Amino acid sequence: MPRLEETTPRFLRDAEQGAVRHTSRAWDSFSNFALRDNVLEVAVGLILAAAFTACANSLVTDIILPIISLLPFLSRNLDEKFATLKHGPNYNGTISNGYNTKDQALNDGAVVFAYGSFLDKIVRFILIAFSLWTIAMVYSRTSGDNIIKKEVRCKYCRKYISEKAKRCVNCTSWQDGTEDHHE
Repeated sequence: MPRLEETTPRFLRDAEQGAVRHTSRAWDSFSNFALRDNVLEVAVGLILAAAFTACANSLVTDIILPIISLLPFLSRNLDEKFATLKHGPNYNGTISNGYNTKDQALNDGAVVFAYGSFLDKIVRFILIAFSLWTIAMVYSRTSGDNIIKKEVRCKYCRKYISEKAKRCVNCTSWQDGTEDHHE
C-alpha cells in the first residue's frame, strides 16, 4: 500500500492542473461573452447615452424651464401644484388648501390630486423631445448625415418603412407594385 507522502504530490499536481484548466476555460467563456466588440460598443453607447441624458435634462431643467416659468400661467414649482381631495387627520383649515406643500399633505395622510407633477413631467418630456430634435437637426445639417429618416407606410401591410425602401422589410412586397425579381 502506498504511503500518504507518495500520493500527495501527484494529487496536488492533478488538482492544480484541473484548477488551471477550469480557470482558463472560465476566462475564455467570460471573455467571449463580455469582451466581444458588439458588447463593448453597447456598453460605451449606454454610458454615452446616460451622459447625454444628463446633459439634455440639465438643458431643460436649468436653462429652458426657468425662462418658461416667467410665463404667468406656469410657475417654477409646477410640480408642487396639487389639490386636496380628502383631508388628513391633522388638517389645518386656516390655509385655503389646508397644506403648504404636497409632501405635508401626503405625510398627513391626505388624498391629493397632484396635477402639477403630471403637468411638469409632460412639459419636461415635450421640451426634452424638442431639444433632442433640434440637436438632431443641427447635426444633420452640419454633418450631412441624416439622423431623422422619413418613413412611409407600406401599401400592403401598412407598417412603417423607410421612404427609400424598394421592398418592405415586414411583408417583403415590392413597393413599385411588381412582384418580379428586381436586380
